[in-house]
Amino acid sequence: MEHTHYISSSLLTIEEVNEIVFQGKKLALSEEAKVNIAKCRQYLDDKMQTQSEPIYGINTGFGSLCNVKISNENLSKLQENLMKSHACGTGEEVPHDIVKIMLFLKIQSLSYGNSGVQVETVERLLDFYNLDILPVVYTQGSLGASGDLSPLAHLCLPLIAEGEVYYDGFRQPAHKVLGKLNLKPITLKSKEGLALLNGTQFMNAYGVYNLIQAQKLAYLADLIGAVSLEGFDGRKEPFTDLIHLVRPHKGQVTTAARMLEFLEGSEIIAQSKKHVQDPYSFRCIPQVHGATKDTIDFVKKVFTTEINSVTDNPNIFVGEDIIVSGGNFHGQPLALALDYLGIALAELGNISERRTYQLISGLRELPAFLVSDPGLNSGFMIPQYTAASIVSQNKQLATPASIDSIVSSNGQEDHVSMGANGATKTFKIVENVERILAIELFNATQALEFRRPLRSSEFIEMFVKAYRDEVPFVDEDRILHYDIEKSIHFLKSFQVEE
Repeated sequence: MEHTHYISSSLLTIEEVNEIVFQGKKLALSEEAKVNIAKCRQYLDDKMQTQSEPIYGINTGFGSLCNVKISNENLSKLQENLMKSHACGTGEEVPHDIVKIMLFLKIQSLSYGNSGVQVETVERLLDFYNLDILPVVYTQGSLGASGDLSPLAHLCLPLIAEGEVYYDGFRQPAHKVLGKLNLKPITLKSKEGLALLNGTQFMNAYGVYNLIQAQKLAYLADLIGAVSLEGFDGRKEPFTDLIHLVRPHKGQVTTAARMLEFLEGSEIIAQSKKHVQDPYSFRCIPQVHGATKDTIDFVKKVFTTEINSVTDNPNIFVGEDIIVSGGNFHGQPLALALDYLGIALAELGNISERRTYQLISGLRELPAFLVSDPGLNSGFMIPQYTAASIVSQNKQLATPASIDSIVSSNGQEDHVSMGANGATKTFKIVENVERILAIELFNATQALEFRRPLRSSEFIEMFVKAYRDEVPFVDEDRILHYDIEKSIHFLKSFQVEE
């Protein structure tokens, strides 16, 4: 495997970002990227020597202060002041994996040569990425328009030896880490602070991470749903391809085919059934899970565009001799997509909890609450409560953030996307769905044991055996918290290979 990824104008995919970040590849600038960055910076330096007219963000104030002209000798100070004044984040810290993606995507966006930064500035961001110097960034503070100003200020403060970072396992002041590594602070030139702070990399990084996790959860929902179907002694007819070919939504067709593949060779699914139909939470798995898959595909297209985009402002077009102020920092495409993704994932959790409920209901010759001697034992009564409470929280979290906007910067920034809130809400939904599915798996594997000596398919039995190595069968009441935590850990560590 190639251990270095060269930043260039080649189209990036979500899968490539996943591989680069989570398989520990280093980053470097391609010669193409270096030339583009340097050429744009030289153009801007030359323009500043010859043009006396104000250019937004380069020799003016910011936001509603855009008409305040700044003298040339104060341009570096202007950019440093911008970085410091905008570092107003609060709340929880952004997880390290997402900070790493933020660094990657900020480097990518600056590499196209439309932002006016120095090569040295981008290379220092590369140093942070490659040396695992991870800035402390906070989840609260961005309106998702004008870029993710506050989070990106915290991300980039260490460039000027300000802020805090995690390095070598410890949180510490950035200036100390730079000193240890003999890295001198960057002296920002005109426009650089704005280029660093404008952009959608906070929303974008969360979106990429959420998508990576969503694709895994969509697969696990199918697999765990199949285990539940076996535990419930369900029917396979609803997955017949003819049904789905007359309503051929891609996700629906994919899900139905996958369910049949999981069930292939099962003795349980092949036995005669006493019931004619299954409840919707089993029978409609292709329709419900499939709709979520289709949503993931749509959101993936949005974020694939975004990770290959320039999202700061103003933009510099050297060949056309134009510096133009626009709104590429506005997060509306991401805000809508993140809300859509959150709703779709919440539905995976919603239907999962319904299957759990069916399994504990004493139906289909299963004991009430999936335990011997119910009454003396409460068995799996309360894990369903836990799942239901998480599902309820997801319904609240799935309320769209993008329908809100609050005027800022004295009315200059009068419509914002609130996509940053959509990003962090969807992150929580992702975590919650993983927990709900873990609880379903805990119940489904318990129910499956009551179908013995019949066996499920080879694939499902392998999956269940791996799970049983972590979470044993429940003979009588015990503290189930530990089993749920082990179930969650099992899903986190499970590698999906499609």
